[in-house]
Amino acid sequence: MARNSSILLLPADRPKLSQLLFFLLGCLATTTFAPFAWYLLAPILLLPLLYVCLTVSPRDAAKHGFWFGVGLFLTGTYWIYISVVVFGQAPVVIALFLMLGLVLLMSLFLGLTAWLISRLASGEPWLLLLVAPAAWVAVEWLRGWFLTGFPWLGLGYGHIDSPLAGWAPVVGVYGMSALLVLSTAAVLVALLTRNRQQWIALAIVVLPWLVGSALKSVQWTQPAGAAFVSTLIQGGISQDQKWLDEQLQPTLDFYREETQRVPNSAIVVWPEVAVPSVTDQVEDYIATLEADSRRSGQSIVFGILERVYERSGEAKIYNSVVLLDGESRQAYRKRHLVPFGEYFPVPAQVREWMRMMNLPHRDLTAGADIQSLLVAANGVELAVAICYEDAYGAEQLYALPEASLLINVSNDAWFGDSIAPHQHLQIARMRALEAGRYAIRATNTGISAFIDPHGKVIKSGPQFKPVTLTATVEPRKGMTPYASTGNTPLIGLCLLIIAAFWLRTRAS
Repeated sequence: MARNSSILLLPADRPKLSQLLFFLLGCLATTTFAPFAWYLLAPILLLPLLYVCLTVSPRDAAKHGFWFGVGLFLTGTYWIYISVVVFGQAPVVIALFLMLGLVLLMSLFLGLTAWLISRLASGEPWLLLLVAPAAWVAVEWLRGWFLTGFPWLGLGYGHIDSPLAGWAPVVGVYGMSALLVLSTAAVLVALLTRNRQQWIALAIVVLPWLVGSALKSVQWTQPAGAAFVSTLIQGGISQDQKWLDEQLQPTLDFYREETQRVPNSAIVVWPEVAVPSVTDQVEDYIATLEADSRRSGQSIVFGILERVYERSGEAKIYNSVVLLDGESRQAYRKRHLVPFGEYFPVPAQVREWMRMMNLPHRDLTAGADIQSLLVAANGVELAVAICYEDAYGAEQLYALPEASLLINVSNDAWFGDSIAPHQHLQIARMRALEAGRYAIRATNTGISAFIDPHGKVIKSGPQFKPVTLTATVEPRKGMTPYASTGNTPLIGLCLLIIAAFWLRTRAS
């Protein structure tokens, strides 16, 4: 690599122009995720960022990482504006504040990543092989839980269809991110070295991809009983119509009638809050569904707001999934609520202003961290995630190995015809792959799908239309390596590497 090339000197000689180019690279990075899924672009776009981390000061590297992040999160999460303004009816100023605030916060994490890589690598190419994956994954994991977390656009998700996907049942989505960064760092090392070292680096470039491709053929889990027919129902009701009083009865009729059309389905899944009401306001309807379930032997799984009265008389409302099996009524309550959507971490004065502006201002109640699994009439135990809970993969591992089927219900109508529903389906596919289980994903307007244990979509329906999809699924047993250990070994290793190199730089 010619060190005197003008473009290679751009980060040092013309930092403002260089940061603009990195903003554009971040914009392009969105195309590595669904619906584009151009995963081969990922190492090409990461390579300049790692080069900058190696050749400029940590402070300048952080600026480049920050602007890369602004490009990525601005183009990758613009749909937040749609949900807040178009469907949330919030003022444009508030929507821009929330969207840009999130973009800037997430970009700071990428700035931190670049700063950390630059500081720990100290300009030595070979150190990148340890430092870059460790720093990237540690910070990516940090932003997945800090201030409730926003684990969207993790690098690994973009590789659900690449050879690296074979690693998901072994090391999870964060491990896939680490291996992608390792391979890209090895490309840079190969470009900056010669002779034997260059060949070693090239071997490191291809090894994660070759091993990942081989791992795809491994069957980590086994059948846990006979396959059965299941159905998911998508109402196709736009968000601006869903909660209208005149829409309630047609909605209730649609879901019940569609369920009755599939009497041979053992489990029928409706979306998040498919019944747009509170449980105590539609008890007669739920009782009718219970009678239907008794007659058919089906298990009906549906989303609804569940109102529960405490002994004190206080009412708590949960975003719940209810299962009717003809004999009992079981419920899973969403535990990872959406800030500024399902609860509002704001002072009382701000909450009062929101009420006066006719904006949502009341909190839902979070369910317990560990809940009993829902058990269908055919004995299949279900691990349930509501909406973006499935982005927090490690939080669902408590349900394994008992759960033999994954259920995700959502209402992606909030995001309109944007890239968000495609990204969300990509995340759901990753959870199925990590756990080695079939997944049923029912959403209000799409993308609803059946997913196999390899993360492949078996069947999906069009968006924004009423859809009834039926497929055969199979309960699975066993534990993938990732399901057995979670993120702990990988994150622990990354933190140890960071600590060791931090002490090294301090000593020198």
